[in-house]
Amino acid sequence: MSDLRLEDTVFEDLKRTFSTISDRMDGARRTLRGTDGSVVGAPRLVDDVHDFADDWAYGIKQLGKHTQNAVKMINKIGQTFDKLDLELAESLKAPKSSKSPTSSKKGH
Repeated sequence: MSDLRLEDTVFEDLKRTFSTISDRMDGARRTLRGTDGSVVGAPRLVDDVHDFADDWAYGIKQLGKHTQNAVKMINKIGQTFDKLDLELAESLKAPKSSKSPTSSKKGH
């Protein structure tokens, strides 16, 4: 490896954080989907509670998708970084092409 270093734990921590968010979002979405608005009494209020739950369930689902996409991007960034790190290390091992000073021509 080269001197270019980034601890793998950075990517693992980010993936774990975003995965946890995604899991929590999915749990909240499932909870909202099962909301029983009838406990609030008035029919209009029941409809409002159901509409609210539906809207939030949709929003939470979208946030969950975005966090899953973030995990995919973190994986891709980590893979790309590893590839570039290896390429850099290999380039440092390669023999340096030394340019010899051009000999000056005498007399003409």
